Amino acid sequence: MKLTKYLAAGLLLMAPATFAAPAPAGDKDKDEINRLENAGTVMEEILNVPDDIPQDLLDKARCVVVLPSVLKAAFVVGGSYGRGTMVCRTGEHFRGPWGAPAMYALEGGSVGLQIGGEATDFVILVMNDRGASSLLKSKVKLGADAAVAAGPKGRDAQADTDAFMRAEMLSYSRSRGVFAGISLEGTTLRPDENANRKVYGKDATASAIIAESKYDAPAAGRKLVSRLQKASPTLKA
Repeated sequence: MKLTKYLAAGLLLMAPATFAAPAPAGDKDKDEINRLENAGTVMEEILNVPDDIPQDLLDKARCVVVLPSVLKAAFVVGGSYGRGTMVCRTGEHFRGPWGAPAMYALEGGSVGLQIGGEATDFVILVMNDRGASSLLKSKVKLGADAAVAAGPKGRDAQADTDAFMRAEMLSYSRSRGVFAGISLEGTTLRPDENANRKVYGKDATASAIIAESKYDAPAAGRKLVSRLQKASPTLKA
């Protein structure tokens, strides 16, 4: 009899943990929502400083990749891994208005060495059709599969040197308020398809979001899209 009582008491103690209500469905997407919101904040802060990204480069960019920092726990640097989003101009040859953001991941050993564990924002301008198209279906190794260079800064920066003309991507970093061009050679940039499915649905892919324009930007990503549209409404190739 005593054993039966002890077993019953044990089951009662275990019940709350065993039969706890499941977490709300939206919680699983919180990280992706934060990534989009933080990307919009990072882009707004950078574009509000004219001496950061030269206007003529932004006007020539087909896509912009934003990887926000750990400021709001949306981006974790550890093992050189970062997550963010890419927004591209819509239409043929990426000449239309800015479209919905797709989720992307940056991986590779050199990131950790360069940023030294500091909370860092990365912004990558994708400067031509080939660079943009290569990012839609598979991972791209920067410096090998796609030419990348540290981007120039300043409103009067001369962006017509051979390095900038050859580069398919121009990369920048911001840490502790300091904004500068940075080389990301040796890292890989790839679609984060798992996150894309969480944001847009089970059939979503980076290609469908960007190239096929099958999806509208979610509420969390509209700030990023509208800020880019305001800053550079027309491609000036």
